[in-house]
Amino acid sequence: MAPLRFSANLSWLFPEFPDLLARLRAADSSGFEAAEMAWPYAEPPEALAQAAREAGLRLVLINTPPGDQEKGEMGLGAVPGRQAAFREGLEQAVRSGHCLMGRISIPGKGAVARRGLVCSAAFLRLDGIHLMAGRVPQGADPAAIKAEMETVFLENLRHAAGVLAQEDLVGLLEPINTRITDPQYFLDTPQQAAAILQKVGRPNLQLQMDIFHWQIMDGNLTGNIREFLPIVGHVQVAQVPGRGEPSSPGELNFPYLFQLLEDEGYKGFVGCEYRPQGDTVEGLSWLRSYWDRRGHPEAGQ
Repeated sequence: MAPLRFSANLSWLFPEFPDLLARLRAADSSGFEAAEMAWPYAEPPEALAQAAREAGLRLVLINTPPGDQEKGEMGLGAVPGRQAAFREGLEQAVRSGHCLMGRISIPGKGAVARRGLVCSAAFLRLDGIHLMAGRVPQGADPAAIKAEMETVFLENLRHAAGVLAQEDLVGLLEPINTRITDPQYFLDTPQQAAAILQKVGRPNLQLQMDIFHWQIMDGNLTGNIREFLPIVGHVQVAQVPGRGEPSSPGELNFPYLFQLLEDEGYKGFVGCEYRPQGDTVEGLSWLRSYWDRRGHPEAGQ
């Protein structure tokens, strides 16, 4: 069985550093081969791609834009009346992915600019985009609006699947727990997400398994991992309930869960999306122990 591959979520790890560029370098020096981040849009894509290339990091995940956060938005995929904004955000994510993968370069040097975006540096590749479902609109009854939101989500996902297929990208659906993290979030269980994926029926749309959220909403991790892993494209980890390092005190036995993922043949990345309880590098002792025991995956695995 091959060892698991881990990616550093730079929206959470290395808060000691002021920006994504510095965090990329820190992730590389800490032994990571890959990185992920929520919203890279504040950084110039050219500078971000150059820093990642110099670090030799693979970018495995970004999110679609959250929408208007001042108005309480956190994703737009299932939000009625925001279909056009979701599609604009998807295009923004794809444009960023193009730049980060080096698919667009300076006009006149053999590449075609995409809506004015130019860049020349490259990540090794971009794997997927988290298609954020979003929150139940303020003042709406979640039970009354559920069917409408699912209809909107299905429509947007079918559109997204077509766009992403042209770019050889995967779209990911992540259930976020509504008990602690986001009480208004529309998509909150793996069962709900899997049912939606089945209705859409597109092979380049997959499930994003954040073990932190799954444990809070449903528990039964062994059964759920075995049931849903065939449609999982990305995994994320954090301890419950504090959302700290896997080695921090909490409910979850991560050595068991990592072994389970190995035994079940999981080949994707495991994103470290947790809140460091102290210095990030010191808190990575759990990962260094894993690498000492299992080794780093071979390149290309």
